[in-house]
Amino acid sequence: MAAEKPISKGQAWFCTTGLPSDVIIEVDDMTFHLHKFPLMSKSRKLHEIITEQENSQEALKLARIRGSSEPDHNSDNDIAEKQEIEEEDDDADCHITLPDFPGGSDSFETAAKFCYGVKIDLSAANVTPLRCAAEYLEMTEEYSEENLISKTEKFISQSVLKNIKLSLKTLTSCERLLPTAENLGIAQRCIEAIATKAAASDPSLFGWPINDGVTNNKNEANPRRTARGGAAAAESWLDELGFLSLPFFKSLIFAMRALDVSGEIIESCLIHYAKKYIPGISRTNRKPPPPSSSSSSGIAPTENDQRELLETVIAYLPKEKASRSASNATRFLFGLLRTAYILNASEACRITLEKKIGLQLEQATLDDLLIPSYSYLNETLYDVDCVERILSYFFEGMEDRSAIEGGDENTSVRSAALMLVGKLIDGYLSEIASDANLKPEKFYELAVALPDHARLFDDGLYRAVDVYLKAHSWIPEAEREKICGVLDCQKLTLEACTHAAQNERLPLRAVVQVLFFEQLQLRHAIAGTLISGDGGGGTEASEEEEEEAHEEENERAVARTPEGRGTWIAAARENEVLRSDMDTMRTRVHELERECTNMKKAIEKIDKVGEGAHVEKGGWRAKFGCKFKTQVCDSHEPTVVNTRKPRAHRREQ
Repeated sequence: MAAEKPISKGQAWFCTTGLPSDVIIEVDDMTFHLHKFPLMSKSRKLHEIITEQENSQEALKLARIRGSSEPDHNSDNDIAEKQEIEEEDDDADCHITLPDFPGGSDSFETAAKFCYGVKIDLSAANVTPLRCAAEYLEMTEEYSEENLISKTEKFISQSVLKNIKLSLKTLTSCERLLPTAENLGIAQRCIEAIATKAAASDPSLFGWPINDGVTNNKNEANPRRTARGGAAAAESWLDELGFLSLPFFKSLIFAMRALDVSGEIIESCLIHYAKKYIPGISRTNRKPPPPSSSSSSGIAPTENDQRELLETVIAYLPKEKASRSASNATRFLFGLLRTAYILNASEACRITLEKKIGLQLEQATLDDLLIPSYSYLNETLYDVDCVERILSYFFEGMEDRSAIEGGDENTSVRSAALMLVGKLIDGYLSEIASDANLKPEKFYELAVALPDHARLFDDGLYRAVDVYLKAHSWIPEAEREKICGVLDCQKLTLEACTHAAQNERLPLRAVVQVLFFEQLQLRHAIAGTLISGDGGGGTEASEEEEEEAHEEENERAVARTPEGRGTWIAAARENEVLRSDMDTMRTRVHELERECTNMKKAIEKIDKVGEGAHVEKGGWRAKFGCKFKTQVCDSHEPTVVNTRKPRAHRREQ
C-alpha cells in the first residue's frame, strides 16, 4: 500500500494502484475513487457503512434473482437476464456521501492517505482538522493500532501545547471546526497552555517577552541580544493572537486573568488585538484593515463588531497603573477614547477609559490631550470637558496612592508627576487658548484646577493667558482681570516679567503687579551678586578671607603655567562682562525706582482729590486692586506685601 500514489483530476481523486476502485466517496464537491480494504482497515465508521451497503446490495441481488427464477420464467432469455444481473451487481461500486465532514475535502484526503499508508506531515494548522476527521471516521486505537487519533493527540500534547505560537495557530484553526473542536477539548487545552506560558513570563521586556523554551548559548553571553530576540519573538506571537475570533480572544483573556497574569502582558495583548481590528486607534495608521487580514473569515468587521470589540477591550483593561513607563500604552488609551466617541460606545466604557488615563496622565503628551469635540453640543474645537474629567481622576488617584503608600520617596515621585502634569496642562491651555469659542470661565477653571506647587514657574501659564487675551480681545475688562488673576507674578521669570511689563493686552492692574515683582527680582539679583562679590562680613569675614587667600595662591600657581595663563585671561574677561551687567542692572533698578516714586506721588495726589470728592475709601488703589504699601519702591524697604490671593479664594470668586 505504501507504494500507491494518489492523484487528483479536476474534482475527482484517484489512487493509482493498478486495481480498479470499488468505493466512491463524496465529500463537499470532491469525489474520491478509492478501495474498500485500506479504508475499512483503519476506519470503523467506513467499515460499517460499506458493510451495510454490501449487505443491502446482496439482498437486492438475491431478490432479483428469485424474481427471475419463477417456474414460468425458465426460458433461455430469463437465464441470460439472470446472468446479466449477477454481472451488474459484481461490477457495482459502493457509493458513500459524507455530509458536514470536519475540515472538508482537504482533511478527508489526508485521512485517506493515512489509510493507504502514505506518510502525512502534521502541523499546527492541520492537526485540529485531522483530529476531528479521525473522530468522525472513528479511527481509534482499539479498532486499529497506531491509528490517526493517537497520532494527532500525540502531536498536540508533545509539540503544540509546549509552544505558545503553535498553540495560537492551532486555536485559530479550531474556529472552523466548532463545536467538534470544543467537544474534543482542543480549544480549551490550547487556551490553558497559552495562559500558563503567559503567567510564567517576564513582563519587563518590550511587548510580550515570553520565553519560547528554546535557548541559544550565544545569546546567553549577551543579555542585550537575548532581550532583543525575546522582543522579536513576542511580536510574532502577538501577531498570531490577532487572528483569533472575538469569543476565543475573550476566553483567552479570561483564562489569563484567572491565572493572575501580569497586567502589562494582558494590556499588550489587548493593544495588539485592538490595533488589528479597529482602525483609527493609532494616528499614524488610520486606514481600515484589509479584508484578508481583518478577520479569519476574510470579512471586514462592521461598526457593531468594532463597538463590541472596543467595549470588550476596555472591560478587560487592568485597573491598576503600569509599573513601568508606558507612554505607548497611554497613547493607545487615548486612541481608544477617541474611537469610543466615534463608535458611540457606552458611557460606562468612556468613564473607565478616562479613569485609566487619569492614573498615568503624567505619561501623556500634548498631542494625546487634543481630543476633538465629536458632539454637536460642544462649541469648542477640542473637548475641554473631557480633559477636566481626566485631570480630576488624576488628582483622585494621587490622593488614593498618598493614603496607601506614604513616605518621603513616594511623595517626591508624586511631586514629579504633578510637575509633569502641570507643564502638560499649561501647554494644553496655550493650544486651546486661540479657540474663539472657548469661554473665559472654562479657561479659568482649567487654569486654577492645578495646585500652586504644580508649577515651578508660571511662564507657560502666562503664555497661555497672553494667547487667550490676543484671541479674545472683545471680552470686558473684568473678565480680562479674572483671567490674569490665575498668574502668580512672583513665579514669573525675569524674561516673562519684562515681556509682561510691555504687554498692552494685560490690564493695568496686572502690569503694576508685574512691574513691582520685576523690580523685586532685580534687587534680589543685584543684592546676591554684591554679597558674593564683597565676600560677606561679620564673624565669617576672617574665614572667607583665608579661603580667598588660599584660592588666590592656587590661582597664581595655575597662572604661571602656559595652560593656566589662558584660563586666567578668560576668567578676567568674564569678570569684566559681569561687572558691566551689574552696572546695567543698577541703572535699570534706579530707573524703576524713579518711575515708582513718580507713581507714588501721583497716587497720593489722586487720593487727596478723591477724599475731597467723596470717592470710595481707598481711591485709585482700591479701584485697581493695588494692595502693596506705597513704600515698595524704596530699595531699602525690608518687607514685601504678598499681592496674590490664595488660589482657593480665587476659585470662590
